[in-house]
Amino acid sequence: MKTITFNAAILLLVIAGSIGAADIESSQFIDHMKSLSGPVAPEIYEDSVIFTAPSSNHRVGIAFAHEGFAKVHWLQQFLVSQDPLDAPIPQGKTVPDPYMDSGLRFLVYQIPKNFLELEYRMVIDGLWTTDPANPASRKDSRSGLTLSVLSLPVKPPAPSPYSGPKGSLSFSFKGPPGETVTVAGSFNNWDPFMYELVENPAGTYSLTIPLPPGIYQYVFFHRGERYLDPYNFRRAYAKDGTTASEAVIE
Repeated sequence: MKTITFNAAILLLVIAGSIGAADIESSQFIDHMKSLSGPVAPEIYEDSVIFTAPSSNHRVGIAFAHEGFAKVHWLQQFLVSQDPLDAPIPQGKTVPDPYMDSGLRFLVYQIPKNFLELEYRMVIDGLWTTDPANPASRKDSRSGLTLSVLSLPVKPPAPSPYSGPKGSLSFSFKGPPGETVTVAGSFNNWDPFMYELVENPAGTYSLTIPLPPGIYQYVFFHRGERYLDPYNFRRAYAKDGTTASEAVIE
């Protein structure tokens, strides 16, 4: 069992088993999950699909046709911190459970490469069925089973620091809409206010900066926190233990 806690004890996720490639520890993912008022139809999130179900179902799993229905991926409970330490406990009273049920179970499943749709079935408290949150389904001619179907969008090329004109770096960041995101690095003496990314479309922030040839380190700033570039796996490590993304202009 793995637990992940976040600043100010706002939220705790309890998960077990394998998960998709989406970064569930990021503030973007947490903000997205917090915005859900209840179970929703499967939705695309980065390179994954988020499946949700009511937590009133004691056990919910998904099996996929492309895996031969040989493996069940179990949805995990999503718990919200009540942060009881903020209030004194009256004498003689028991300490309340620090976490309450959000009403959701969830699964983050990485989208297989070159797939245009997913066919799957759910098992809910021991009974196999289609996904109640997904109205799209079809009958499989070979098995006679009705399968839930999720159409997948054609995946655009992933952003890259080198996707702009020659002699420039392009910066991309995804987060909640209407926020302020900046980038700072060795190219501007790490000033966190000089370069603000432009939001377009909602929740997608980007900026291209012309720079001379050289090796550059940089990070994003969002809500006062430093973030590495999720689209650039090259890293630089400083003596003080901090980490930055690194890019080279030749």
